[in-house]
Amino acid sequence: MAKLECELFGHFDEILEKLNMAVLNGSKSAALEEFSDFAAADMKCAIRAYERYSWLGNGRVSLNITLIESRGKIFLSAISTGGSQAVFFKINTIGEENFLNTIKWVVNMYSKDR
Repeated sequence: MAKLECELFGHFDEILEKLNMAVLNGSKSAALEEFSDFAAADMKCAIRAYERYSWLGNGRVSLNITLIESRGKIFLSAISTGGSQAVFFKINTIGEENFLNTIKWVVNMYSKDR
């Protein structure tokens, strides 16, 4: 499992679109498998579930992105899982880390330290 959580700054819909494009353009086998959107009062929440094939793990890996905006603050949680062929413990997490890395340039663009 690979995980990235942080606060981002900018426009919610723009960040969501850039994250989506980064994932889909990051691999020929990447696909948006499912999504959910919710909004109420001053809060927005977008959940995206992606999958792609990992050559190193010889299987599919998933990337789940949750983007939340509330009271002007935007929070991102991105978690990548799968790809390991071990039964009792993980041997290979490179595919998960590589999948998560596809969005890091977007995170850097909208992070506080830009």
